[in-house]
Amino acid sequence: MSGLIEGLPDAVALRCLARVPFYLYPKLEIVSHSWRAAIRSPELFRARQEIGSTEELLCVCAFDPENLWQMYDPLRDLWITLPVLPSKVRHLAHFGVVSTGGKLFVLGGGSEDVDPLTGDQDGSFATNEVWSYDPVVHRWAQHASMILPRAMFACCVLEGKIIVAGGFTSCRKSISQAEMYDHEKDVWIPIPDLHCTHNSACTGLVIGGKVHVLHKGLSKVQVLDNVCSGWTVEDYGWLQGPMAVVQGALYVMSHGLIFKQEKEVRKVVTSSSEFRRRIGFAMTGVRDEIYVIGGVIGPDRFNWDIKPVSDVDILTVGGDRPTWRQAAPMTMCRGTIFGCTQLRI
Repeated sequence: MSGLIEGLPDAVALRCLARVPFYLYPKLEIVSHSWRAAIRSPELFRARQEIGSTEELLCVCAFDPENLWQMYDPLRDLWITLPVLPSKVRHLAHFGVVSTGGKLFVLGGGSEDVDPLTGDQDGSFATNEVWSYDPVVHRWAQHASMILPRAMFACCVLEGKIIVAGGFTSCRKSISQAEMYDHEKDVWIPIPDLHCTHNSACTGLVIGGKVHVLHKGLSKVQVLDNVCSGWTVEDYGWLQGPMAVVQGALYVMSHGLIFKQEKEVRKVVTSSSEFRRRIGFAMTGVRDEIYVIGGVIGPDRFNWDIKPVSDVDILTVGGDRPTWRQAAPMTMCRGTIFGCTQLRI
């Protein structure tokens, strides 16, 4: 990088570029070779952190199109399409997705595709592959594989490290093993196993600096404070249903309502009856809001059609009166949501 902006030292010019919103970076790259090098440099993204201009984007992958991710900019209400994930697994699903170190990570999962001619399964149910997307260079890269192939597992970030636990392995057997990934060293290490497993999918949430693993259909929660002390088992009596963490608090959609859940105590926040026929959507928290994204409209007694949707509905829970509003729909993705997470860049 040299002579980014005439009359300014490059260090100062870099800070000027760091104040430009991320969605405009593709346009900045065509100004000159030096600007392209600056936009794709780690120094620019460090400058964004130093001056407080980092942005929180939402990353989403749906059933259609195959293996395609989009990023949503909440401040500007617009969608950005990423390059297609170059996995050899078609219609990759049941994977884990998190972000850490300014990158999007997609881990494990598999495919349930069936060959239309033979009826044979056209893919692997569980893999151990690990991919990351780097928004600095706009590229996917493959990393060290997980120790075990797994699908439908819990996946979280704890103190910058990726934790995976439970799920099903390639022979569709439920497992209790857990492991941790250091993205800086590109190394996986085993950590204490879950106390128990269950023949159902599990998910993971980070609340109060602790990983919480929940199995579908079970009220018990397995909690990891740190990898040295291992897991503890708690029975909070949490409701079953889609969950989102907003500003450290857990929200659950159940029986046509949104509840705020605090240990064994729950409080009704507002109605969510309009989503009763919508299945396969993602529910996640961004700042002081809950996002309900995509999914399909299921059949009813008057209409047997199944309709994939790209809608995005937002519930603001930070104010005195929770209110729903609609955001710009996904421009490419639609249908059942396979993965959804936040990316801070």
